[in-house]
Amino acid sequence: MDFNLLFGEAIVQSLLGLISIILAELVRDIYHLAGHYWKPLQKFHNLHHKAYCPDLTMTSLEVYKKAQWYNDVPESMVMVTATALVAQLSHIWAMWLGCLYSLFFLIPAIARSQGFLLQTDLTHKPGELVEIPSQWTVNRTYHWRHHFDQGNAYFCGYFTLVDKILGTSLSLKGKVVAITGASGSLGQALIEELLLHKAKVIALTTNADACFHEKVEVLHWKIGSETDLMPFLKNVDILIINHGVNVYGNRSAAAIQKSYEVNAFSALKLAELFFETVTKSSHRALKELWINTSEAEVNPAFSPLYELSKRTLGDLITLRRLDAPCIIRKLVLGPFKSQLNPYGVMSARWVSRAIVALAKRDFRNIIVTINPITYIAFPVKEFFQSLYFRLFTSKKEQSQLMS
Repeated sequence: MDFNLLFGEAIVQSLLGLISIILAELVRDIYHLAGHYWKPLQKFHNLHHKAYCPDLTMTSLEVYKKAQWYNDVPESMVMVTATALVAQLSHIWAMWLGCLYSLFFLIPAIARSQGFLLQTDLTHKPGELVEIPSQWTVNRTYHWRHHFDQGNAYFCGYFTLVDKILGTSLSLKGKVVAITGASGSLGQALIEELLLHKAKVIALTTNADACFHEKVEVLHWKIGSETDLMPFLKNVDILIINHGVNVYGNRSAAAIQKSYEVNAFSALKLAELFFETVTKSSHRALKELWINTSEAEVNPAFSPLYELSKRTLGDLITLRRLDAPCIIRKLVLGPFKSQLNPYGVMSARWVSRAIVALAKRDFRNIIVTINPITYIAFPVKEFFQSLYFRLFTSKKEQSQLMS
C-alpha cells in the first residue's frame, strides 16, 4: 500500500481517537451538570461536595468512599458506556480509544470507593493551592472553585470547553469587585453589568461629584496615593484598573509626565499592591486583576502619548504575568464613546457586556473592537513578547539585585 495513504490514514485515525477522548469528557461534564440540576442525581452528587474540606482533605474516609461509589463510579460508567456505544455504531476502531480512556477513570474510581489508590484523585489532592486556575484544562485550583467558590459553575472535569460555552468559567456572584475610573463611561457601564451578575461593587473614583447606584460602595482616591487603598484591596476579589487620561496632541513635558503617571505608573502601582494581597491559598483561586490596556498596544490611537503610555503599561503587564500570583485579564478595547474619546463608534454599555461575557468564558485577553486586525495582531504580539520575556528574563530576589 502507498506510504502516503498509510500516513494519511494514521492521521485520520489519530484525529478520530482525539475526538473520542473529547467526547468522553463532554459526557462527563454533561453528567456533572445533571448532578446539579436533575433531582435523581442531585443527592448522589451532593455526597461528592460533602466529602472535602476547604484544603481538599477528606471530611472522613467513609464519606469519601461513599461519594466515590455513588458519584464517581456511575459517572465513569456512563463515560464508558457512551463512548463504547459510539464506537460500536460508527464501526471506527479509533473511537474505542475514548472507551479505553474512560476505563482509566472507572477502575481507579472503583478502587477509591474501597479505600485504595486514593492518590489517583488528582484534582482533589489535599494541600495548599500553588498555581493559578489553568485556562484550557482543569487543575486543582480551577476545580477548587467548584467546591468552595460557586457550586453552579466550573463544571468541567478535564477540558474546560463546556464551561467556556456556558459562561461558567468564572462566577461573579458575591465577588467583591473594585473598579478605578468608575465615574467614566466604561466605569459606569461596567458597574451596571457587574451588579446584574450579583457582584458587590466598589467604585474607586477621583471625581468628588460623581454619582453611583445605591448598591455601590464609593471610595475617593487620587493619583499618587495608591498605597492609601491597600486596606481596602485586601478584601477585593477582582480589581479592574480602568482609569486613564488622554492629552491628545499635546507633547509638552507636563503632558508626557501626566500621561505616564496616570496611564502607566499609577496602574502598575495598583497592580503590585493588589498582588501583595494574595496571601492565602484561596486567593490564588479567587483573586483576579483586570486591566484596561487598550488596543493602542498594537494599533495607532492618533494620540501618541496615549499610545506610548498604554503600550508601556501593556508590555510591563505581559512581563508581570509570568510570575503573577493570580489571574490577569487584559482588556484590549477599541474606540468606544467616552470623555476620553468623544468620537468612539462603540457604546460603553455594549463594550461592558462583551467584557463580562468573555471574562465568564475565561478569556485572559479580552478583545472588544470593530477593527479585525486587532484580533490577529494582538495575540501574535502577546505570544512572541511573552516568549521573549520568558527567554531573556528571570525572577531574582532583591538581595541578588543589590549584590
